[in-house]
Amino acid sequence: MAFKVRSHIASDRGRVRASNQDSGFAGEHLFLVADGMGGHAGGDIASAIVTQHVAKADLAYDSLEAGEIALVDCISDANEKLVKTVSEHPELAGMGTTFSGILVLENQLLMAHIGDSRIYRKRGKSIKQITKDHTFVQKLLDLGRITEEEAAIHPRRSVLMRVLGDVSEKPELDVEVLDAKVGDRWLICSDGLSGVVPEIIIKNILLSNESSEEAASLLVGEALEFGAPDNVTVVILDVVAENTAEAISVKPRFVGSAANEVVLEERKGSRILRIFNPMLLTEFLGRAQVDEGFAPASDEYLELILSQTISKVRNHRIRQLMLIILMVIAFGVGLSSAYSYTQSRYYVGQLNNHVVVYQGIKERLGPLVFSHLKTTTDIRVEKLTSYNQQLLEQTIPAASLSDVSRILNELSKGGK
Repeated sequence: MAFKVRSHIASDRGRVRASNQDSGFAGEHLFLVADGMGGHAGGDIASAIVTQHVAKADLAYDSLEAGEIALVDCISDANEKLVKTVSEHPELAGMGTTFSGILVLENQLLMAHIGDSRIYRKRGKSIKQITKDHTFVQKLLDLGRITEEEAAIHPRRSVLMRVLGDVSEKPELDVEVLDAKVGDRWLICSDGLSGVVPEIIIKNILLSNESSEEAASLLVGEALEFGAPDNVTVVILDVVAENTAEAISVKPRFVGSAANEVVLEERKGSRILRIFNPMLLTEFLGRAQVDEGFAPASDEYLELILSQTISKVRNHRIRQLMLIILMVIAFGVGLSSAYSYTQSRYYVGQLNNHVVVYQGIKERLGPLVFSHLKTTTDIRVEKLTSYNQQLLEQTIPAASLSDVSRILNELSKGGK
């Protein structure tokens, strides 16, 4: 069955990074995200070059085979362009980028993927991660040598085994033909989203009835709420029937570094490549960044990652034990002051189909409860959007009564 898609793309530098090394493209048939690596020296340039080059494949194809050949060739050519760029500009040595993209054909989708950017699919009430991260930590997870909890805290969880760019390994793409159904929602994102925002929040937004534009905005907003230590880029695709009556305007759009021109710049007698956009003050004042890196696949490096996992988990457990001991001591000598502190906090929830305000914190300590119902509002839960209803189910924390007033005002404005 033929179909068409609604799409929206969004990108943000985040709260820590000095520049946006992510790039993204949303066209008529092609949608992609590339997350650059190599620090300020070249991550932004790598993702921009690949995105701008591969965007040339945004065409209608007569067959699946023709589309696959065109997309893979474009990615391969883009990789060769990166290698050539490094040979001409040695200061960019080591730059590279992830790539995750979807090419929409008449009744199927073609996926191409390398690195740790991700593609998710929402179908009905189910969310599935379609891609697999090409990282050492993911390989250890697949082998059953570490747990998901250990993977989440590993200090080298972003070290990649496969990327495009100036690396010793020949790029090995995951290419797969995917079926698509009307009602599906697809998400392509950099790890600035998937590595920062809890999976349950991502799932709730994908399952909501929000438009593709609003869903993309909410996802980026959640990354910012969680501190946004990395750049974040998302593309949302909603599959709709070909005979959908409403007009769907398609305007190809680049975001992130790819939205700017990569140019040669003369500086003190030398010629360097640079993303041609205004220099940000944070590039001089920003704190050091922790970037993704690349390492060739080897058993030795895998064992190093595993040993660091054991050390990290051991230290994590020691810190947890020390925290428990300190909490017991604090509880014994400062119960009164601790309780007073909890009563300076609030959270918003629901009770009997009404939005209510609790004073205190919702956490419990055994039989001890640290909150009580303070106010029952006139705001009815059934009148709110599904997204706001989901937030209320988890409760919304507030630091003060003025913060409570702000939250209630936003909820009252966000009714159906």
